Amino acid sequence: MRISDPKIILALDVDTIDEARNFADALYPKINIFKVGSHLFTAYGPGVVEMLRQKGAEVFLDLKYFDIPNTVAKAVSAAARLKIKMLTLHISGGREMIEAAVESAKKEADVRSIVRPMLIGVTVLTSSNAASGDVLEMAAAGIGWGLDGVVCSANEAEFLRGKIKKDFVIVTPGIRPDGFSGDDQKRVATVSEAVKAGSDFLVIGRPVLKADDPLAAAEGFLKDLTGSAG
Repeated sequence: MRISDPKIILALDVDTIDEARNFADALYPKINIFKVGSHLFTAYGPGVVEMLRQKGAEVFLDLKYFDIPNTVAKAVSAAARLKIKMLTLHISGGREMIEAAVESAKKEADVRSIVRPMLIGVTVLTSSNAASGDVLEMAAAGIGWGLDGVVCSANEAEFLRGKIKKDFVIVTPGIRPDGFSGDDQKRVATVSEAVKAGSDFLVIGRPVLKADDPLAAAEGFLKDLTGSAG
């Protein structure tokens, strides 16, 4: 699975649902995929997803599931019912966990006649350092077990594209403009670097959330994306 054109995802790493709504109001539909992580989801639950979907936006539910297979399978079923676009799981949870999640997502989609969310495997967090061989081993395993793609830095994306001879989606966090601080992200990249490396979805947070003019910042990234893809 690959997508035809790379897309930007805004990470709604904010404290309140009102902040999330304000950013969605300001940026949708120029940005039409929003990431909801553990902070916001723990505070406000499925209501955040519903708020975004009512606007017409798509949701990347980034909860990084990691538990015994049955627990993860049930969580994935519940997530699928929210009609999200994609979700994350830790590949280090192992084959049984990943295969249970994949089967659960397919079953839920079939029963409810909904689009199955993409299941994206987390290799190594971008706040950590990692050897390319470790990322490759985890990514290849997860894709072999049925995942639609992986989360990885732009540093690893090109390497994985060259080594894994299957279609799969790459989600790359840590996207920054030139000269912007990486903060706690150790493996960051610009839009053009990520697209050139083979990333499909580029996750951007603080450079937009902390901008004086978030819409202008988002439009700048979108312009870079158009130029990179063109």
